[in-house]
Amino acid sequence: MLESAVQDSFREAAAQAAELVADYLADLPDRPVWQPMPEEARAALADQPLPAAGLALPELLAAAERTVLPYPMGNGHPRFFGWVNAAPAPAGILGSFLASAMNPSSAGGDHADIHLERTVVRWIAELVGFPHPPGAGLLTSGASMATIVALGAARRRAAERAGHDVRADGLSGLPPLVGYATGETHSCVTKAVELLGIGSRNLRTLPTGPDGRFDPAALRAAVAEDRAAGRLPCFAAASAGTVNAGTVDPLAEIADVCAELGLWLHVDGAYGAFGALDPELGERYRGLERADSLALDPHKWLSVPVDCGCLLVRDPEQLRGTFSLVPPYLRDDSDPLGWFSEYGIEQTRPFRSLKVWATLAHAGRDGLRERITTCTRLARRLGELVAEAPDLELLAPVETSIAAYRFAPADPAVPADLLDKVNHALPLRVQQRGRAFVTGTVLRGREASRACLLNAATTEEDLRVLVEETLAAGRELLAELA
Repeated sequence: MLESAVQDSFREAAAQAAELVADYLADLPDRPVWQPMPEEARAALADQPLPAAGLALPELLAAAERTVLPYPMGNGHPRFFGWVNAAPAPAGILGSFLASAMNPSSAGGDHADIHLERTVVRWIAELVGFPHPPGAGLLTSGASMATIVALGAARRRAAERAGHDVRADGLSGLPPLVGYATGETHSCVTKAVELLGIGSRNLRTLPTGPDGRFDPAALRAAVAEDRAAGRLPCFAAASAGTVNAGTVDPLAEIADVCAELGLWLHVDGAYGAFGALDPELGERYRGLERADSLALDPHKWLSVPVDCGCLLVRDPEQLRGTFSLVPPYLRDDSDPLGWFSEYGIEQTRPFRSLKVWATLAHAGRDGLRERITTCTRLARRLGELVAEAPDLELLAPVETSIAAYRFAPADPAVPADLLDKVNHALPLRVQQRGRAFVTGTVLRGREASRACLLNAATTEEDLRVLVEETLAAGRELLAELA
């Protein structure tokens, strides 16, 4: 228990922190989206010594206000369109604060966070229409961790079907396990197969169709080829919204092939799966409910504060059979579902569920749907503005809330290699100008900018600013690099 003087000091500092956070959030729209940090500001953070005597709470707040808050990543601003980073929901900020005060380990036991996590995982499954038997999911640090956990379960199932106990014997003696993906599959799948000992050479990159989607026929042919060569097909990784263009793979058709051939179907829905809440997009997600595993990131489109990913699976015993290891001091016979630590890698787990609960409960299903549909509508409008601009080219149809495009003046005298140099440098130039923030990518071999809309506070005027800044930066770079 805190002493009275310490309680009073904390109460006063907490009130000051609340004012500081409220002012920071209120001021964001009137500030530059992002600006490079001055060298002295970097040094003040990176090179500071550990103080010999502790700082009082008011001093800590003053230091954070002076050296941290002025230099954000930019993702709270309505004209931040970079990567897939959301503005934090105010309710989630409050939930994070309360969870930090309790500070439990959410590995298991009979306390509030365990039961709350089961509820929010069920809510997330309901939002995207994924079947959810009790125990069939857990919160993770993000979709990268969710993917490692999911493919770990896929690896064990494939080995078990081949008569091999991968938990006891490792991969030795098994034929090479093979996974299937496309060039648009998120890099976390590659990272997972490397860490799980499958190896990136055994992750086959299949050709996509002309629309950039996973081709079920290519999957069927590759599995037949690998089985004929004595390899062991394990899983296919499809996307419910790629990071480059927000494209949704033909999930139902891929599910048909996986069911027929006995493959584990993993769907990366980290960013895009919540697009299923938009009634206009629902048909694109048909088949999502048939996946063996689905990775999602509430800290993306739902605006839950980082970190918070989620893994959903159809069969909870696939997770428990892969990860359950219960030493005597953790045995708990009172709960038939066991501990969350039996379903994944983490033992000590943070109290993530309170910020998820706060964010989702505050918005409600209707509010979440409105947030998603606002972003998809704005993204389609951005696609229209890009298509209308004489010197911009839209590179893919806008399916969810990502628009991929490039600077492409109509002048035939501009060589292609110069345009690639301009488009490679363009996102950083836009960022440095401070009025908008986009990131770059390579889409089907072409340098591009991609704008991801996750902030329902964004307006059409913000989109017009982005187009203006893209054109201005492109013309500057064309003159400089020519």
